[in-house]
This record gives sequence, C-alpha cells and structure tokens, in this order.
Amino acid sequence: MSGNKTFTMIKPDAVRGGHIGSILKMICDAGFKISAMKYTHLSKDKAGAFYEVHKERPFYGELVDFMSSGPIVAAVLEKDNAVADFRTLIGATNPAEAAEGTIRALYATNMGENAVHGSDSDDNAAIEANFHFAGTEQF
Repeated sequence: MSGNKTFTMIKPDAVRGGHIGSILKMICDAGFKISAMKYTHLSKDKAGAFYEVHKERPFYGELVDFMSSGPIVAAVLEKDNAVADFRTLIGATNPAEAAEGTIRALYATNMGENAVHGSDSDDNAAIEANFHFAGTEQF
C-alpha cells in the first residue's frame, strides 16, 4: 500500500450510537472506495494485539476494554493520498478540537470514545489492514 490505501475502524461508541451508515456515507462522499469491510467484535486479546504499540502508555488498558466493549466496523479504503485525506475527514483525536463537519466533530463524544480509527501512515495502514483482513478479503 503506497499512498492509495488506508485502514479505519468505526469504534464501538459510534456503532452503539447508530452512526455506521452516516459515517460510511461521509467516507464514500469524500471519494473513498471501500476495498474490504467487516462487522466484527474484537476480543480483549485481539484489541490488545492491535494496540500493542500503546502497551506501555497509561491509557492502554482502558483502550483495550473500550475497543472490546462492542462490535466495530473495520474497513480498507482506497483513494489517492488516502492516509492524509482520511485523517482530514475524521478530524482531531479530541472531538472538541476537531474541525466542523469532520466525523469526530459530528459523532465522537470524547477523546477516548472518538468514533473512528484512522491509520497514521502508509506503513501502518498496510499493517492494520493485514491485521484485520486476509489478502483474499481485500479487493
């Protein structure tokens, strides 16, 4: 994946809030093509493995508990400049600082429950997509 793919998860708070359709519409309206998608529930082990990079940080346990608290929607998205464009679409991690009209400004409740995950680099997009999807599941 070199610049044209990114990975996202619609997090348990947004799923519980009934925002899957609205968020997917925003993603598609922004010109992204969905090349893989699944509705799933992360176990604590799987959530812990996904966020392993944060294991030494004080919020790790709370993050794992939250991400395994309910179903998520995982997706691989395609578009030129995918990572940067998607990070712009989702807005700042803290919804109070997110630009008006971004996904987090509209659907996040706080910094911990911020509606969506978005890859922060092309390398991480590939790692995260391959964590959730087999090669035969990505189109």
